[in-house]
Amino acid sequence: MAIYVKNSGTWREISSSSGGQVFVRDGTSFTNKTINNVYVKDGGTWRTVFTLFETTGFQTTTGTVTVPANANAIHIQYAVGSGGGGYTGVSYDKAGGESSGPGGGSGAYVSDVVYALTGGENLTISTGNGGAAGTGNYSGTAGGGTATVISGATTGSIFSLAGGGASSVSGGGVQGPLRSNTAGTGGSATLSASRLTSFTTVDGLTQNDVSFRQGPIGTFNSTGSGVTGGNNGNCGGDNCQINGSAGAASYNGLSGTAGAGGQVGTPATNGTRGGGGAGGGAENYGSGAAGSVGGPGEINYRFLRTV
Repeated sequence: MAIYVKNSGTWREISSSSGGQVFVRDGTSFTNKTINNVYVKDGGTWRTVFTLFETTGFQTTTGTVTVPANANAIHIQYAVGSGGGGYTGVSYDKAGGESSGPGGGSGAYVSDVVYALTGGENLTISTGNGGAAGTGNYSGTAGGGTATVISGATTGSIFSLAGGGASSVSGGGVQGPLRSNTAGTGGSATLSASRLTSFTTVDGLTQNDVSFRQGPIGTFNSTGSGVTGGNNGNCGGDNCQINGSAGAASYNGLSGTAGAGGQVGTPATNGTRGGGGAGGGAENYGSGAAGSVGGPGEINYRFLRTV
């Protein structure tokens, strides 16, 4: 839609559907002022005919992302670092017990947070890769999750959400002793930029709008660390059976998890949405079940213009 004003008898276009700002001369200061919205009264009802910037839809694009020219803020509906890997279970010959594989930790997260940006700047966005499962029977370490990170060429670092820690085992032997099992710890959040806690967008949204409470936590402006994975330890008695340990759930335990692993013939399940990988169980008269990989990191966001 184009908007026109009459200048000395000639109609001149002051905006167009292809974009651009609209300015008006302030009669007091004699400076150009940017118009955020333009309305006309139609049959007693005010209707919008121009909005400087409409809030975009959500996207998950990573890599180099250019902020729209008229945007000045970003709403991160959710983001999480990736989960750490779980470890294999193990059965012994003559150790007087069997070992459950410990679970991986989950990644740090943000849910429904808003940051100021500079229109037109390039963002660098990366999501973490889930940690690999641990495979050595009596000693070793699974893969740790990696961070989900966003930064701006002008804004600088916005946040880094560390991935969940790797599970590990040590000190075991084929005929004993039983190994020590250590679950992966939760990742921590490094929040470098200041968050907006009160705002209004040019198309009428505020922090109280329901669309700012639809992330995994369900409340506006939420952040937190990941949590430690499960650790069922060892069972007593030769040829006992013990289930694999669960991976840690992400988003404060509300989403993104890995199931318990390794009962007889049952594999561990992979982590999801930054959740830790599960450990494998110890099977009766057989080798231990394998652990699983941690869940990948993720991010979902949209651009706004606040006033």
